Amino acid sequence: MSGVSDLSRESDLSEAYIAHQRTIWGLCYRMTGSASDAEDLVQETFARALDRPPRDTSRDWRPWLMRVATNLSRDHLRRRQAAPYIGPWLPEPIDTSDWPEEERAYEPPSTENNYALLESVSYAFLVALEQLNPNQRAVLLLRDVFEYSAAETAEALDLQESNVRQIHRRARATMADYDANRVPFNDALRARTGDVLSRFLLHMVQRDPAAMEKLLAEDVRVLNDGGGRFFAARRPVTGVRRVARFHVRLLRDAQPEVELRELNGLPAFVGRNEDPRPGYAPEFASLGGLDRDGRLILLSTIIAPGKLDALRVRG
Repeated sequence: MSGVSDLSRESDLSEAYIAHQRTIWGLCYRMTGSASDAEDLVQETFARALDRPPRDTSRDWRPWLMRVATNLSRDHLRRRQAAPYIGPWLPEPIDTSDWPEEERAYEPPSTENNYALLESVSYAFLVALEQLNPNQRAVLLLRDVFEYSAAETAEALDLQESNVRQIHRRARATMADYDANRVPFNDALRARTGDVLSRFLLHMVQRDPAAMEKLLAEDVRVLNDGGGRFFAARRPVTGVRRVARFHVRLLRDAQPEVELRELNGLPAFVGRNEDPRPGYAPEFASLGGLDRDGRLILLSTIIAPGKLDALRVRG
């Protein structure tokens, strides 16, 4: 009888994997900011399900799997945030152009305070999440992205409901700057982002900082993640004039091959330097975020080893 029971359990788990693997990956990616870590956490979640499954396997596996994945992700995030890192740590960008159409759709959030699924993998959102500690990040995602109630969130995180509400308030307060500049996530934003980035690159090539400045918000920030291996600004570059001149200097010693791709739901640049100088990165991805006036308020460039493995420039 034990063998029959084990086979039944494995069959149930296989069905649960097919049904929920992508949702669990999405939770882990939003929690950690790393696609590769999300893959590992998904595997660990289902390994635990095989080894120590929920008591009642006849019920929907999703709540149990979400609970395990959230807590594994919290532990992973604590370790990552405690580890030393040279310069800003930026999330690993992902190519969303081949996602199923229903996942790429710019669906409006169910309430004004919630974030739509595609918006919640946008780069500006993930960068904003980096301000939160693991508990705040988990509560915000469960409450405002996956639409858990306070009671469901408390059960998933083994917290008191009153604690969840307090953590949620603090997380929302920390996200205030993001929310203040939040732009409706829709096709118009996609088109506008592609247009602004293309013009910004053109002005870079033309070495025209004055034209670049017109595309920048007054409080624009530039973040560079070189992981300590390649030359990169280790502190944010801020201010219209400094940001424009910083980017003009970038092309002084390099002529990279660049293409426009959809990363994290919006157009972005992926580039390659065929013969980089020592200390310069061979590949990069640059993602921009617009403010409500359609100007660039955030520019993030990732060159850290291992974060661009899935984004090779197409030959």
